[in-house]
Amino acid sequence: MTFISGNLRHVGSLVALAIGDAMGAPLEGSLQSEAWVTDMRPGGRLFRKKGTITDDTLQAMAVAESLAACRGFNQKDLISRLSFGYIKRPEWYGPTSSLFFDLVRSGTVPHHAAWLVHQRRGGSRTNGSVMRGFPVGIFWPAPEVYAMSMACSRLTHYDPVAGHCSAFLNVMVSDMVRGMSRSRAFRHARSLCSDPEVHVMLGSYDVHTPDPSLDSVLCSHAALHCFMNARSLEGAILSAINLGGDADTVGACCGALAGAYWGVEAVPVRWSRVLEGYDGLVQLAERLWLNAEGK
Repeated sequence: MTFISGNLRHVGSLVALAIGDAMGAPLEGSLQSEAWVTDMRPGGRLFRKKGTITDDTLQAMAVAESLAACRGFNQKDLISRLSFGYIKRPEWYGPTSSLFFDLVRSGTVPHHAAWLVHQRRGGSRTNGSVMRGFPVGIFWPAPEVYAMSMACSRLTHYDPVAGHCSAFLNVMVSDMVRGMSRSRAFRHARSLCSDPEVHVMLGSYDVHTPDPSLDSVLCSHAALHCFMNARSLEGAILSAINLGGDADTVGACCGALAGAYWGVEAVPVRWSRVLEGYDGLVQLAERLWLNAEGK
């Protein structure tokens, strides 16, 4: 395992995203249980070994790899990297992303594919673009994050609500990896949010009961609620995954926030030592940060 010194919040964000994903995967689709899960375990809707990541992490890694390699947002490169992950494990992907990549692989241009998915599925406000977008927050300082998050989401999710959810959480990650407090990062994200529904739900996270849904607004709210009410990275991730429902994605989103705030040193060793691809995630986060703007 790679030795890390220092708090390294940018590494913490990507690693904790993967931790939340891997821990939540066995609970995906379940009801909230009285049996509180505290450690990595195998199982799930699609059986996985203990510590195995899902498409939540694979897509976030694709975004990070593209940003690091291209020194910024490159639509063609990013779609290529995202599509490669889908080809490898299509059964892991959600309905919106799956249809999008199928259309692109059949020759449909991306912007039209996103619109077709929106039309055929009667909407596109699922959480797939939220879970993958956090490297945008690591790469850019907050003034650029909102627009870049919207652009990254719009590749696959035509409904702008998903983009606003991604932007809200990414602004917080951007501020926190650059040293801002949790409360200030939250207030900053709320001040920038221009979508009324997202502003109401996320801006008043403590008023609403968390619902671990596929819906981008509800998923983002559940992750934010768990993070803002937690006293530790461990507590944040455990509260998120134990909601059940779309546990891997809520866990990944909450983990990205928690890691950006508490840093990689706060990740329990009992989790990191069994996480699939831990060393690669650390190295990727470092490459992303090395090329990031406004560090």
